[in-house]
Amino acid sequence: MKVQHFIDSKTKQIPYFVRGFWEHRIPYSEVDLYFWDTLEEWSQVQRRDEEPYSQRERVFWHLLHQLHYWPEQKLLKDPYLVSELSACLDYLEGEGQYPLDCIGIRP
Repeated sequence: MKVQHFIDSKTKQIPYFVRGFWEHRIPYSEVDLYFWDTLEEWSQVQRRDEEPYSQRERVFWHLLHQLHYWPEQKLLKDPYLVSELSACLDYLEGEGQYPLDCIGIRP
């Protein structure tokens, strides 16, 4: 699998997990499992270190990192964090502008 195919696939999945978590349909443990499964899949991606990032890829890695970094309650209750993550999701779903504060990098 190539980087672009991986990112295209994962940017379709991540909104399902995050929005489901916010709507209390998906437990945080499933979001955490998605994080670890994503890293496992990433380890199998054919990539070159000099391969450029797309904006979608930067937003995806930023969002994934935020989901793992912050505790469950902060992800649910912090209005600033929820707003930031919502902007990332909107962009990945083609509904918003590129969030300028997204600095995601590959693991």
